[in-house]
Amino acid sequence: MHKISVFLILLLVFSVFAGCDKKRVFDDYKSVNGEWHKDSIINFELGKLDSLRSYNLFINIRNNNDFKYSNLFLITEIRFPQGKVITDTLEYEMAAPSGEWLGKGFGDVKENKLWYKENVRFDEPGNYQVHIKHAMRKNGEVNGIDNLQGITHVGFRIENTSE
Repeated sequence: MHKISVFLILLLVFSVFAGCDKKRVFDDYKSVNGEWHKDSIINFELGKLDSLRSYNLFINIRNNNDFKYSNLFLITEIRFPQGKVITDTLEYEMAAPSGEWLGKGFGDVKENKLWYKENVRFDEPGNYQVHIKHAMRKNGEVNGIDNLQGITHVGFRIENTSE
């Protein structure tokens, strides 16, 4: 009986915290198991979005201490239903000059909520897709890093610009 009470309390607490995230429209993570191959593209199917609303877009990255770099370079694509593709090359700071991780979290894994785009409208009818891959290379080298260590999850989040 005691286990059922504890379970119900935990379920209630989780429901309260999950319900507080009123801005969330889409929030999904894909695991890369601590090693992200340079040819591995992380895909998110966004589905249909309200064409009358504006959204803020974020890339969420979870890293651990195996990530050996202070910055992260990403290439992103938004694929529109009618065939248009917007490609961006992005750079994000992952660590302070002191070496301390900028992400939040306890223990080894840190979560980074990285701005991607602001006040975006999805005005074409149909389903949208987002593709993300890393574009990391060592200084002075032409070829990219084959297997980027220390990234555990890649996420994509869409928030309403107003509640």
